[in-house]
Amino acid sequence: MLQALPGFRDFYPGDCARRNHVVETWRSVSRRYGFAEFDGPVLESADLYRKKNEEGAEILEQLYSFTDRGGREVALRPEMTPTLARMVAAREKHYRKPMKWFCVSNFFRHERQQKGRLREFLQFNADIIGESSPQADAEILALAIDLVRAFGFTAEHFVVRLSDRKAWMDFLQSRGCDEAACRLALACADKLEREPEDKLNAKLAPTGLSVSDLKSFIAAGSPEAFGPVLEALAARGLSGFVEPDLSIVRGLAYYTGVVFEIFDRSKNLRALAGGGRYDGLVKGLSDGSADLPAIGFGMGDVVLGHLIDETPAAAEKLRAALASHLDVFVVVADESCRAEALGLVQSFREVGLSADFPLKPAKVGKQFQEAEHLGARHAAIVGQEWPQVKLKHLATRSEETLDHAALAPKLKSQKS
Repeated sequence: MLQALPGFRDFYPGDCARRNHVVETWRSVSRRYGFAEFDGPVLESADLYRKKNEEGAEILEQLYSFTDRGGREVALRPEMTPTLARMVAAREKHYRKPMKWFCVSNFFRHERQQKGRLREFLQFNADIIGESSPQADAEILALAIDLVRAFGFTAEHFVVRLSDRKAWMDFLQSRGCDEAACRLALACADKLEREPEDKLNAKLAPTGLSVSDLKSFIAAGSPEAFGPVLEALAARGLSGFVEPDLSIVRGLAYYTGVVFEIFDRSKNLRALAGGGRYDGLVKGLSDGSADLPAIGFGMGDVVLGHLIDETPAAAEKLRAALASHLDVFVVVADESCRAEALGLVQSFREVGLSADFPLKPAKVGKQFQEAEHLGARHAAIVGQEWPQVKLKHLATRSEETLDHAALAPKLKSQKS
């Protein structure tokens, strides 16, 4: 039997409803923050991911790339930031600054499958372009925190680990590291929690540094780098969600300042979200024609889904959100009145109510079972009493009889 390719997903109705709920939550929170939605093409020039990507070997190795019929080397997008930078560079003069943009899109990476990672995934991205102040950093962090909270998580469930690439660069340069040595040291710092110390020390040898040096820098911290951002988050009452942690480095070369990752407190999963400041990327991708500071982050649906499933409060909130709530099921009690029943169904739908009915004759009891299965709030029973219709409130089992023309306005007013 044919199946979906490894790392790709089928979305049956229940799965699709779950995905749509995640997307709608992302969108609603972003709009509360004043972000505007954008999107770009799924297929990009492969050169977009090579340009100014000195540390991007891992992403380049994971590209789904091929030569199209026009002889162009193209790739399915593995991330959104390069596309965003390209778009901003092309038309930034048309927009007021700062530009607060978000998107919800599909991405593709040919990588080894594991818990929290698939080869196709849905990801939310948000960016502020054209503003370099700590207030922009705090705004992005606040959005990230509220996005996670919107799914039912609290400070007991997740933490934002906040770091600063500039602080790292200042430290490494003070130790005599050139650009290549800085890249190597940062790559090793990014793997402190995942690789053995002796292996990392061997990699660090050309830099003149050791794992002990990196850990000493992390332990010392850099409070001056975080002060303004933490103050802005404290003013919002969000301090309890953030912990300064210089062990967070982020692997991409284009980060220039604040970087962060969000983790579950139980440490059972990969990072839930991550991002940071990338003030030179737009300039690099536009060959200097546009130069705008920017900060952004991404949040995927795969790790988020695992965290929801593993957190009872969040799982219950999701179940409640996905519970089917049909406004009204029209019971055709007398087949000679089917035409009248269809007209009633249409009257419900035209005022914005969700309505369903049996497509073929069925016993009244079976129809009520279907209404219950669909989670209908009301049942409208059409039979020999027409034009009078019995309206049954399924939760309370109470009934009333109304003229058919009064039903849609009544139910619409109750819903409003």
